[in-house]
Amino acid sequence: MKSVNLLIAEELGVREGQVAAAVDLLDGGYTVPFIARYRKEATGSLDDAQLRSLEERLGYLRDLRDRRAVVLDSIRAQGKLTPELAAAIAAADTKARLEDIYLPFRPKRRSKAQTAREAGLAPLAETLLARPETAPERAAQAFVDPAKGIETVEAALEGAKAILIERFAEDADLIGRLREDVWRTGEAVSKLRKGKEAAGQKFSDYFDWRERLERMPSHRVLALFRGEKEEVLDIALTAEGEESPPGVPGPFELAICRRFGVAARGRPADAWLLDVVRTAWRTKIRTGIKADLRARLFERAEEAAVKVFAGNLRDLLLAAPAGGRATLGLDPGYRNGVKAAVVDRTGKVVAVETTYPHEPQRRWKEAVASLSRLCRQHGVELIAIGNGTASRETDRLATEILAAVPELKMAKVTVSEAGASVYSASAIATRELPDLDVSHRGAVSIARRLQDPLAELVKIDPKSIGVGQYQHDVTEQKLSRSLSAVVEDAVNAVGVDVNTASGPLLAQVSGLGESVAEKIVAHRDANGPFRTRAALKKVPGLGPKTFELAAGFLRIPDGEDPLDRSGVHPEAYPVVRRILEATKSDIRLLIGNTAALRQLSPAAFADDRFGVPTVRDIIAELEKPGRDPRPAFKTASFQEGVEKITDLKPGLQLEGVVTNVAAFGAFVDIGVHQDGLVHISAMARKRIASPSEVVKTGDVVRVLVLAVDVPRKRISLSMRLDDPIDGTPASAPRPGGPREGARPPRPAPAAQPQGALADAFRRAGAPLPKRS
Repeated sequence: MKSVNLLIAEELGVREGQVAAAVDLLDGGYTVPFIARYRKEATGSLDDAQLRSLEERLGYLRDLRDRRAVVLDSIRAQGKLTPELAAAIAAADTKARLEDIYLPFRPKRRSKAQTAREAGLAPLAETLLARPETAPERAAQAFVDPAKGIETVEAALEGAKAILIERFAEDADLIGRLREDVWRTGEAVSKLRKGKEAAGQKFSDYFDWRERLERMPSHRVLALFRGEKEEVLDIALTAEGEESPPGVPGPFELAICRRFGVAARGRPADAWLLDVVRTAWRTKIRTGIKADLRARLFERAEEAAVKVFAGNLRDLLLAAPAGGRATLGLDPGYRNGVKAAVVDRTGKVVAVETTYPHEPQRRWKEAVASLSRLCRQHGVELIAIGNGTASRETDRLATEILAAVPELKMAKVTVSEAGASVYSASAIATRELPDLDVSHRGAVSIARRLQDPLAELVKIDPKSIGVGQYQHDVTEQKLSRSLSAVVEDAVNAVGVDVNTASGPLLAQVSGLGESVAEKIVAHRDANGPFRTRAALKKVPGLGPKTFELAAGFLRIPDGEDPLDRSGVHPEAYPVVRRILEATKSDIRLLIGNTAALRQLSPAAFADDRFGVPTVRDIIAELEKPGRDPRPAFKTASFQEGVEKITDLKPGLQLEGVVTNVAAFGAFVDIGVHQDGLVHISAMARKRIASPSEVVKTGDVVRVLVLAVDVPRKRISLSMRLDDPIDGTPASAPRPGGPREGARPPRPAPAAQPQGALADAFRRAGAPLPKRS
């Protein structure tokens, strides 16, 4: 049996020694960001993505190992462990395979088969299976015993049948093979429940749907299961050949027959055995397999959904920050007004106000005047507008504010307000903004997330940020674990200013956690800003191991030592001193000196502890100390006069912001209160496997409106600006010939709605599934 480390190494395509080193570090309490950044020599430069995969697989395989030990102990205690069985258990490479092997030995509720065996009917079952030439009734006569509850020949045969059914259903190799056969050939079929058409319109695409199991994309699986949960759809798994006429075994029944030597050869017991096989398949084996495959469908869909959510969250957290500029945050609303908050360049709240420019009060001029006054008073540079209700109307308000104070040269930006209301009512917001009303806290959050999305979004439960795909349908624990890892990796990739960071942001730094983060903030408040990284050691509870894990990710931009604002870990400062000695330079002259640093050979400064990869990183940090890996800040401009879905017309070209990326495409905010969908097939001129190859959350893109379905609030968009619009046949000739990589149009069933919008929303993966 291969070791856990070797199995992981083969899966990741790396050396076993790299995995072993990483496992030792993880077991020693080191974090993934720390290992990826500062222990490259040990792991052979495994990156954070590889380490996350390694960590996940390590947990799974260790759980499998522990479960294997439990299974072995259980079977051994029953006195049934054979060398062959022990070898099979040792070779089981998945939890499903292990449980298949264990099934015959698992303690279970009293069954008909168990009762039959206790009544002494096992020899009858074995005789009929091994010698079909035996007449069942004649053989059963010898087992009739009223004292044992066997009153008749029929009762004896029923008991023997129960024994064989259980034996067939607990054959691990057979069940594993049949499960894969059903998976390969099976389909999911959904039907509308009677009387649910009006209530379940959002599931109308699945009122009559059929698709192969192995081809189903994750979003469709989760949509179907949600429709079933909401009692709109009935979902069934079917497999070709699972039902067959009486007396004619289907392919799955034939597989059972072959496994146990059952055949129709005219022998006295053949018909009885074939009936046992059919009953075993239809009442026990098929039912169990379909339950397993439903679980597999969900697990596979869940894994993909979590991956999509994690990718979107990573892109959102690492979105371009506007930086330290005074910002006016506007949380739009009608009846309750537009809440406004001004934060200075450090994010400190300096003013709040509520205005009522929209219906029903319509105090527009008053709002423009009061907000313009705030901007002038506090030197506002940016206006952040939440993208919720009344967003476009508030965007017009911001346009007038810009015109009222042209000397400030402000810019307005629409910002996702997802999760702002959650933050406003949270304990974190109460501690940070105790004197502010809940309604104004949302405006503060909107302003701050424009300045620094990462610093603000870490205060919100990732699940509330709203960049997932059926996020409420997946397992809470699995989603939380994945998203927590994303947040941790993002924060540590950027680094944190220890003198300005909030407690929630510091808590995500490698090795810290909430408790130590709060102590850092308390120490900072009591003693003033940290001047050196070494001063962090004075924080209660921040011991040597915590310092080792965290120090490299904590920045002191204006500290006493220029290295403290870089990503160079304090443990590697001696390497920098060797570089300074060799170059006969001062750190303040060398840092940022690209020409001098690029002449250095990393190998010349490597030693037994710090190898070439680490020295190379050190030189890169000296060149651009504390560099921010996030992209440059830019904004989208929404088109004037296009403010609601009814303003959209096919053929219109607009600029927008990608708000969410799913497996089937990307959603884009074009400023009409309803995101449009760019289907994966309309994202590029060549075929792509995933939308993430082309866009990420936060990207500014230009799109073409293909079609609009106002009643269903659906907007079909394309990133190919010369695509034919709704009403123009997709196959119509266009100047310049066909697109590169274009495929012939796939005809849709006549009964289905036609057009670009219907096509985009009906198709959520290729190839197009068949409908019945």
